[in-house]
Amino acid sequence: MTTWEYLITPLPLHTPKQVLDMHGAEGWELVSIVTGPEGGSVAYLKRPKQ
Repeated sequence: MTTWEYLITPLPLHTPKQVLDMHGAEGWELVSIVTGPEGGSVAYLKRPKQ
């Protein structure tokens, strides 16, 4: 059975693609983007636990 680890990170308005590309290169897969409690976007990512 696959087990997962998760990452929750803010996405800056001026560089969201760079942040997602950086985490994607580390093996993270984007699950969702939501509006944070104080505004702005927050990304939820997952990857298999090693």
